[in-house]
Amino acid sequence: MLVKDRMTPNPITVTKQTTVMDALQLMQKHKFRRLPVMEGDKLIGIVTDRDLSRLTPSPATTLSAFELNYLLEKSTVADALAKNHRLITISPNAFIEEAALLMRDNNIGAIPVVDDGKLVGIITETNIFDAFVDIMGLRESSYRINIILDTDRSGVLAELTKTIAENDGNITHITTYYNPANPNEVSIVIRLDKGNIEPIMEAITNLGYKAEYIRTNQ
Repeated sequence: MLVKDRMTPNPITVTKQTTVMDALQLMQKHKFRRLPVMEGDKLIGIVTDRDLSRLTPSPATTLSAFELNYLLEKSTVADALAKNHRLITISPNAFIEEAALLMRDNNIGAIPVVDDGKLVGIITETNIFDAFVDIMGLRESSYRINIILDTDRSGVLAELTKTIAENDGNITHITTYYNPANPNEVSIVIRLDKGNIEPIMEAITNLGYKAEYIRTNQ
């Protein structure tokens, strides 16, 4: 799955001259929390609702309404851009897991997507979560089989998929992951959308695997 398959294309942008009030109103109107900042056709940064909120007066302020409006109209996006900010971007042809790693490693919630120097989209943590939901088949009605291995070894997936197919099971999703508390323990999650689960589970356990299942209904 590529970034371009999950990003929001042609995002709304602002400039350094955009007032904080206008930027916040854009976020509120379109229900998002980040805005790429442009200088002509060049992407120069990204601001969040938190960045902008830091420039707004506290609710406990003693300023008059006139003074508040003056401050909000005077403050611009340029004031919210972090100094020495390192702009992180990603290609639309990068894998979505690369975007997830960049966000996690840099503690950010979104990455502008740039193609040949041009801003073409933005990918956010919500896009990543949605991709994870689809990859895992969480919205689909299915049987979820969880198989726990004491150690990773070759040929396991081939053996399991062959056994499931021989028992008329149809696999829609497969995921493997390691137990952080026990690096030698591997879990394989298999989702089926058809098949008689009892003979399938019996065949899997007869192969010596520790397995359990649940029926998910979405």
